[in-house]
Amino acid sequence: MITDLGAEATEFGRQARRAFEAAGGDALVQQAQADPAAREALVGPVLAGLGAWELEPRGDADQLEAAAALCRSAGYWALPYPVAERLSRTASDDGLLVVADTRPSAAVAGIEIAWGAVSLAGRRSTAVASGAPGAAFVTRLDLTPAAGDGTADLPLALLLPCWTLLGMLDRAMELTIAHVRMRQQFGQPLSAFQSVQFQLTDGEVERAGLEMLAKYTTWSVAQGSDDALNDALALRMAALEAAELVFRVTHQLHGAIGFCDETTLSWLSRYSQPLRRLPLGLSATRALLTEGVGAQGLTGLFGAAREAVS
Repeated sequence: MITDLGAEATEFGRQARRAFEAAGGDALVQQAQADPAAREALVGPVLAGLGAWELEPRGDADQLEAAAALCRSAGYWALPYPVAERLSRTASDDGLLVVADTRPSAAVAGIEIAWGAVSLAGRRSTAVASGAPGAAFVTRLDLTPAAGDGTADLPLALLLPCWTLLGMLDRAMELTIAHVRMRQQFGQPLSAFQSVQFQLTDGEVERAGLEMLAKYTTWSVAQGSDDALNDALALRMAALEAAELVFRVTHQLHGAIGFCDETTLSWLSRYSQPLRRLPLGLSATRALLTEGVGAQGLTGLFGAAREAVS
């Protein structure tokens, strides 16, 4: 089992991050917030230039790794575009949304394409945004039932947004480390205080653990594992737990300024909310995973060892 992303996918992600920076970087999300209808014009050409929509992550492991790296780079800049959702597309739509059974919503305001939707029970629909966009481009969805069982579409559609969230956590930790090194208190940088070091360590452990699990789940989905859906749900649960801790730590270490629009962390935190709350939050995701795995438990990285012991 090789879970690290390939060299080509890693380099693709690196080039995508540079392209997003050259296109405006942090200013992109601020411009998109002022005019959600301009999201496609702001970001679409950059993604098209990278060949993002030529990727076929459902059919090829290498392209799945490239898609994961692209989503991570998009998260790093809080790119105001549903990259993961578009890359999750199926043969019958231009993008796929995982939606809740009640009050289905998604952060797709201003992106007018043929959206498909699938519930966590596998019910397929077509989706159309309705109403005015709310915070972080979230809008209500009108769903029309569609034929077929979408359960097989769920693992990829759950996996890729977790890579986007991982990119946001990468940036949040990077910004906070730079902040505590620069900020002085009692004649020395904040980074010199042991309590600050402990908090940063807690955040980095969560972020690094999520990265490892994201790589494993990408392998599981690429292999078409029978456990791929449970692995993807476990990854989402871990991503939500990591985001809760990392953003708490990074906001604490930034202080009040971390909630001001002048601070990049504020934008990252705000635009992480749809990924963390839709289609389900942490408690509901944990309950769904518990129901799915039952007494069997997760196979995961330690399945072979557990079988050997038994």
